[in-house]
Amino acid sequence: MDRVLGINSTALDNVVLLASRLLLAWIFVHEGAFLAMNFVAASAGMAKMGVPAAALVPTIALQLVAGLAIAIGWHARLGAAALGLFCVATAILFHTNFASRNELLHFEKDLAIAGGMFVLMLRGAGGLSIDAFAERNAQHDSLVQLANREVASEPQTSYHQNSVAASSAKPTTVPEKLFRAIGT
Repeated sequence: MDRVLGINSTALDNVVLLASRLLLAWIFVHEGAFLAMNFVAASAGMAKMGVPAAALVPTIALQLVAGLAIAIGWHARLGAAALGLFCVATAILFHTNFASRNELLHFEKDLAIAGGMFVLMLRGAGGLSIDAFAERNAQHDSLVQLANREVASEPQTSYHQNSVAASSAKPTTVPEKLFRAIGT
């Protein structure tokens, strides 16, 4: 966002990504919940359009699971890819009667949402997401393991050698060992 607005802020980028994810996810979570709560009517409506009733359950599951995944930022790239393809398929299969202004609008809306989903698929969920939290924890765990390996690999000396070395040398702390281990 820094090049466009002249603002260099990772925090702002993450807030905008979170808001964007929530806006994109809302339509799918809302529609999936609506279809689930009105299953019989939704099944009848799909049958009128030539869609088998068996397709309703996977449609509801996709909208709810992928929508929630995007909203919370858990495997958001996968959820965005799935919903992006779903939107393209919906546009092509159900909204091609361009003589109707309403159908044309739905076609364009589905393609626009698909575009947003594909951008999210490429960009990722950002720092305010479960994926980012899990990645930060994994990096922290890796650094702790690296520091522990460094401490464990130091040569063992006798008590007398340790006391002489301790009196003549500055003690090395775990953070210093960690920084040495990662090369900084």
